[in-house]
Amino acid sequence: MRPAARFRALPLRSRLALLVTVAVALAVAAVAAVSWVMVRTQLREQLDRSLEATNVGAEVSRTLMQKYCLPPPQQDLQQIAGNLSATVQIVLPDGSHCWVAGPTALPVTKADKEIAAGKRGKTLQTVTTPEGVEMRVYTIPVVVPNTGEVFGGVSIAKPLADIDKPLSTLAWVLLLVCGVGAVGAGAAGLWVARAGLRPVDELTDAVEHIARTEDLTVRIPDAGDDEIARLSRSFNSMTAALASSQERQAQLIADAGHELRTPLTSLRTNIELLARSEETGRAIPPDDRRELLASVKAQMTELASLIGDLQELSRPDAGAGSPLQVVALHEIAGAALSRARLRGPELRFDSDLRPWYVRGEAAALERAVVNVLDNAVKFSPPGGTVAVTLRAGELTVRDHGPGIPAEDLPHVFERFWRSEPARALPGSGLGLSIVARTTARAGGSAELRAAADGGPGTEAVLRIPGAPTPPPSDLSVVPDQ
Repeated sequence: MRPAARFRALPLRSRLALLVTVAVALAVAAVAAVSWVMVRTQLREQLDRSLEATNVGAEVSRTLMQKYCLPPPQQDLQQIAGNLSATVQIVLPDGSHCWVAGPTALPVTKADKEIAAGKRGKTLQTVTTPEGVEMRVYTIPVVVPNTGEVFGGVSIAKPLADIDKPLSTLAWVLLLVCGVGAVGAGAAGLWVARAGLRPVDELTDAVEHIARTEDLTVRIPDAGDDEIARLSRSFNSMTAALASSQERQAQLIADAGHELRTPLTSLRTNIELLARSEETGRAIPPDDRRELLASVKAQMTELASLIGDLQELSRPDAGAGSPLQVVALHEIAGAALSRARLRGPELRFDSDLRPWYVRGEAAALERAVVNVLDNAVKFSPPGGTVAVTLRAGELTVRDHGPGIPAEDLPHVFERFWRSEPARALPGSGLGLSIVARTTARAGGSAELRAAADGGPGTEAVLRIPGAPTPPPSDLSVVPDQ
């Protein structure tokens, strides 16, 4: 397994702790390395400045003028160099040199010869003695005071061990600090991982509890504005939405069971009467038999309608994502009006349908308009008038029935809700719920209100955005947004 794959296989807490440890360890190591380099540079600069500050040139120049550079080194030169606490060596232009003071002689370099010959100025360099000791050497020319002539050069040197030993000690100290920092970073990483992932652990426990008990009332503390708090709030919102959906489903099942009980009870009673008549041989009077069969047929029709409405409402997002077509709302309303005339032949229908094109589903829109017209037919008195108008995207259906009390208007679009007068009439209480959902999917709204002219009856108003003329044919189908 590759290292990356092995790392991904670790638990999140271990990965976070490891990342924190590595990050802090690298930071400590980088700081230690930079500190060591800076100290080394400072010590080198101090050593160079101490060599450059050594004032030996004039005295050595006078001595050279008097005695030249002949071995063995003169006692007075040794005394001068002894006061310097450094290695001193005199270099002549031909490369010969005289050791003056110090633990060892210094090798003569090309730069030393050029300085002794007057070809270049002073220089700082690092050399290694025959004994293997690294020395920092400062070489300057020796000038005769009166003539200004360069007579030779003087090399002043100090061992680099003077700074290497402190640097070595510092390196061990920094290494120890890095080790302690890495261990501390590991402990801090574990603590950070444990503290930072505590809300995630709570979230995990809540999810496992919900999966085990199906209890959607569990809430996670979501104080704060960080990502974990946002995640907790999102989870709480999700569980609240699921609980609400579960409650609506339970309510839908309960309401559906209640609504189904009435037609099923009536069907069972009528069928039992017909069956008992066949079993006992006692014939039911023809008129009563026709009424029983008509009742069975009506109850079956009502049951089929109720089941269809339940199927429509059982899928809250039915049709979502499918393309919406540009359809002629006035033609849909005309087709629905034709069906309403068949259901209410004793009623008078006045219509004024002006062209209006909308984006929606033709079948769903027609069903919504039919539901509104069915209500108007159901509550209109015999010989009454139903007025249907479509103007600028507002479809209005006006009946002259008993009307709806003002306190009931806010509830008319709720599932299975039926007013007191309507409970004695056939219906499931789902028609207006379907109307509201269909118009909302088309981008519009539905409203039931008292008649605008103050007379008896109710006005159902469907407002759907659109245009009085159809768009170009290539735009007749648009995706649902």
